[in-house]
Amino acid sequence: MTQQAAEVAKRRTFAIISHPDAGKTTITEKLLLMGKAISVAGTVKSRKSDRHATSDWMEMEKQRGISITTSVMQFPYRDHMINLLDTPGHEDFSEDTYRTLTAVDSALMVLDGGKGVEPRTIALMDVCRLRDTPIVSFINKLDRDIRDPIELLDEIEAVLKIKAAPITWPIGCYRDFKGVYHLADDYIIVYTAGHGHERTDTKIIQNLDSDEARAHLGDEYDRFVEQLELVQGACHEFNQQEFIDGQLTPVFFGTALGNFGVDHVLDAVVNWAPMPLARVANERTVEPEEEKFAGFVFKIQANMDPKHRDRIAFMRICSGRYEKGMKMRHVRLGKDVRIGDALTFFSSEREQLEEAYAGDIIGLHNHGTIQIGDTFTEGEALGFTGIPHFAPELFRRVRLKDPLKSKQLRQGLQQLAEEGATQVFFPQRSNDIILGAVGVLQFDVVASRLKEEYKVECAYEPITVWSARWIECADKKKLEEFENKAVENLAVDGGGHLTYLAPTRVNLALMEERWPDVKFRATREHH
Repeated sequence: MTQQAAEVAKRRTFAIISHPDAGKTTITEKLLLMGKAISVAGTVKSRKSDRHATSDWMEMEKQRGISITTSVMQFPYRDHMINLLDTPGHEDFSEDTYRTLTAVDSALMVLDGGKGVEPRTIALMDVCRLRDTPIVSFINKLDRDIRDPIELLDEIEAVLKIKAAPITWPIGCYRDFKGVYHLADDYIIVYTAGHGHERTDTKIIQNLDSDEARAHLGDEYDRFVEQLELVQGACHEFNQQEFIDGQLTPVFFGTALGNFGVDHVLDAVVNWAPMPLARVANERTVEPEEEKFAGFVFKIQANMDPKHRDRIAFMRICSGRYEKGMKMRHVRLGKDVRIGDALTFFSSEREQLEEAYAGDIIGLHNHGTIQIGDTFTEGEALGFTGIPHFAPELFRRVRLKDPLKSKQLRQGLQQLAEEGATQVFFPQRSNDIILGAVGVLQFDVVASRLKEEYKVECAYEPITVWSARWIECADKKKLEEFENKAVENLAVDGGGHLTYLAPTRVNLALMEERWPDVKFRATREHH
């Protein structure tokens, strides 16, 4: 095996998905702790706790206690290199989350044991299903009251339409939580609470039939054995191929806050989750072991370092090896660039990188030339598919409080729109600036970041726009005719693409009927 193939085989790149408040941030902290990446896990007890979670670094995230942008963290674990992507937990951030899930090979689904499957989890699973992403499940908060575990598994199967195979089974919960039993290997892992940055030594009791196991379970023993028989009779057994195909999820139980069960999940990712997978490009399939470098940008983040007006493009490496100072072809621009300062991420701590392999996520300094979906190679004209822009669902007109700052406002909106969570439109018939988003929270985020990072204050006004559609037309003459007739509702988006801003659903239907040669697209591939 070549050194490159060996390095690729060590990589595991996965995202965490969950409904807000299911404990995702705590799990992220504890996973990093397992990889010894942080000395003190910044336990996020409350939204006002002093030490903010490592992965929630933007000011507004720190105040609200929700992950708004995707953080990327890399850490070693058991001779492997883990790339962990934290996805936004808030429902307004679906587009950013969707693109993050295009950059991973598997995902960890975190469920709140007291609540089960929640709406956000369903939406995220729908996205994972599009690409048959393998899912490991963790039922969290066993240190509190939870619903009946069998009921939780039934719900995963019925609502998320995926087979659930329990790997561990909880012994009690809340004050009576005594640990978990490993179904296949017949041993008990005893629960001892470890908070914050403590890593507790694991105590194992071999075989459920032993006197030690009977003593540990006490009066609950018979009831537990009875429940286990029911579980083993009714539940699916773990099958690695079904897991890899996205048809079955292994299920673990634990409490992230109590530092219990998180290592079982990480072991599952290392043992069972796929190493970096081949990627489909428009010309061919790119294999991770190929010698030549190729990667795509799935996210852009402005101002990760408020002291420097910087933008970082997050790139997933699909093949080959990054070496410091290497020359890459920026395919969309047809330009060769030398990359001497790519970054690796420990949350917003960044370190200069000497080398990286397929599966790794690296950061490139972006001075406005890199867009989401851009491909970098060692010369080949590749373009990776499946990284879309979605039409926004909500629109506001942006009003500037200080008219002298219109240049900063345009620049700020354009740069924040490059990150892909919002989109900016410039109508052809007016000097208005229209902001489009998938959810209301994004408007707050933009206003707060404009104020904080660009020193511009803005307000929003309602506007009659129902939806946006990107315009395509092969016939130049027809397109010109359409542009003349529809000019009142035409705009250019931040990337310079012609867009139709439909005032109502009826209007859009009429236009599509009237102009059969013009394509009104609700999504746009990043080119």
